[in-house]
Amino acid sequence: MFNNKIAIDLGTCNSLVYVQGKGVVLYEPSVVAISLTDNKILAVGENAKEMIGRTPADIKVYRPLKDGVIADYRVTQAMLRYFINKTSSRFKFFKPELVISVPAGITSTERRAVIEAALSAGAKSAYVAKEPILAAIGAGIPINSCSGHMIIDIGGGTSEVAVISLGGIVTWHSVRVAGDKIDVAIGDYIKKKYNLAIGTQSAEEIKIKIGTALPQKEVKFLEIQGRDLILGLPRNIKISNNEVCEAISDVLAEIIQAVKHVLAETPPELSADIMNKGIIMAGGGSLLPKINELVAQSTGVPCFVAEEPLFCVVKGTGIVLENLEEYKKVVMSKK
Repeated sequence: MFNNKIAIDLGTCNSLVYVQGKGVVLYEPSVVAISLTDNKILAVGENAKEMIGRTPADIKVYRPLKDGVIADYRVTQAMLRYFINKTSSRFKFFKPELVISVPAGITSTERRAVIEAALSAGAKSAYVAKEPILAAIGAGIPINSCSGHMIIDIGGGTSEVAVISLGGIVTWHSVRVAGDKIDVAIGDYIKKKYNLAIGTQSAEEIKIKIGTALPQKEVKFLEIQGRDLILGLPRNIKISNNEVCEAISDVLAEIIQAVKHVLAETPPELSADIMNKGIIMAGGGSLLPKINELVAQSTGVPCFVAEEPLFCVVKGTGIVLENLEEYKKVVMSKK
């Protein structure tokens, strides 16, 4: 009864928390704001994200995860503690069991860092599970069947492509190119073309509002503010969706290259299965309009975006959590 279990999709951009019996209870940016004078945590999640690019010298805003792995151990630990405290309020003295999603390309040292951060943040025990498998479970793919399924999980820090059969990853490839790099590409493009500096928040807003993976017939515009690099004064410009498409084409090409790499290494029997069923896309990056069409055009394989792609990994982590014994061998490596 008192065995509380929590699943965390620990993402570079956003972290989602699933509590046993309740479903997804928390969805916040993976951002922590710290006061440098007294080394105290001021804000975590949404409140901290609002501070990005707006802080005085004595406040620093961290994104403790970079490319899907821990870049700042202490801040990650504080963030995990915040998530645990916020979601397991009823029985403070019962430590929760944690299942945390990690990229498939994580090293054993990086995996140990995640587990240790979770234990020191107040977990009774911690397991880590690989994101492509969790995304596949969350997308409703029957991972234990003997036919092959291909999943592309585009997050904030990493894009992972995997072929799954009989409950395991047959072949996979991970590139540290995803949502963050798309934001950077948009910012660089505007700097080069318009001599205008914009913040990461503005670049993300452009991506969400008018981003597209393929050129569109219907041209949409978005007005943005930034700082003129020559005059140093604020200036407004209008940018179109097709300009955004041009700005991010190189980043998307790297993701497509990873997909082709995995297809080239897939055994022929599984290739036939993938051709028949198509590729499934998950993760926040797959919300970019027309991205599945781009993948289909580039590979010749049909491609579909999963339902609620942003929640696929956390849903999969939740399913693993609810059936921990059943999935222990398949997904986990415990400390």
